[in-house]
Amino acid sequence: MPSTGVKSAWISGLAASGAVCAGIAIGSRGFAHFDPELIFYAIGSVLTAFAVAFRFTTWSQRPPTRIYLRRGIELLFKGGLRRPAAVATIATADKYVAQNFIRRRSGYRWIMHLCLSGGCTLAFALTFPLVFGWIHFSPLAGDPEIYQVNLFGFAVDRFHIHGLKGALMFNLLNIAAVIVLVGLVMAAIRRVTDAGERATQKFFEDILPLLLIFAVTATGLALTVSYKFLNGAGHHLWVVVHLFSVLALLFYIPFGKLFHMFQRVCSLCVALYKRAGENGPRAFCARCGEDFTSAMHVKDMKGVLDELGFNYRFATPTGEVHYQDICPACRRRLVALNQGASLGR
Repeated sequence: MPSTGVKSAWISGLAASGAVCAGIAIGSRGFAHFDPELIFYAIGSVLTAFAVAFRFTTWSQRPPTRIYLRRGIELLFKGGLRRPAAVATIATADKYVAQNFIRRRSGYRWIMHLCLSGGCTLAFALTFPLVFGWIHFSPLAGDPEIYQVNLFGFAVDRFHIHGLKGALMFNLLNIAAVIVLVGLVMAAIRRVTDAGERATQKFFEDILPLLLIFAVTATGLALTVSYKFLNGAGHHLWVVVHLFSVLALLFYIPFGKLFHMFQRVCSLCVALYKRAGENGPRAFCARCGEDFTSAMHVKDMKGVLDELGFNYRFATPTGEVHYQDICPACRRRLVALNQGASLGR
């Protein structure tokens, strides 16, 4: 990577980690609501933010990724797309929330991914604000059985500890853990019984993330079992094991398969790109004259190939033609014709 790319990656990493530190300081009201017992979780979050931003910056500087991200931002904020906000919202709901691209492949995999992504998202959405001190609970003055929910130091809700809302508030993480466990069991069954998965799966990319998620989920549930049913027996041990399992998962995210959570931003840009291409100028095959894709896509592909050092231009009796100016069907025909010519047919 060029030195400028490394420099920008370092700047992005430092900015992300600095933003997390500032968020903790501001959101916890100058650390007034920050729990010192959670300092290692906070440090792990800061380091993970740096690593995620660093890798995302290096990944986004690759020519194909950069062109999709740049086009997506241009279409979303600079025009070129009808109702861009609506298109972006629909694409986000389709690709991030509903994950219909998986449902179209397999209903089993779809339910499995919904359990894993939904449960983990719920757990992260609860854990980080609690660790950072953005959310804290305090008993109401005069009635210790009424708890007040404070967000960034402001009271936003209250509930009775023996009521339904109280039970839900205190067990949301356990609910998320159970949802994740369902997804993990389904994933384990699939990886054991599916011959295709067994043949292609790799430990670091496919097995390790499941083991790390299981370790975090199981040890988190063990903490609940310890203080609710075992009178705190083994609680300190589970606290330590849970801490190390969480840190291991956080440090794995920027370097393993789970980094695709951040790479999916590009899929949103691709959706905007495709929608703009459908409504914009079209590209016609230089050989057969058929409409086969958007002119914007052909132009961008030529630029990416040139940037990567690939020369796909060739001379014809009518002038120079780029390989991207030819539709896929004609490309296959040209391969067959050239192979035949090389054999003297």
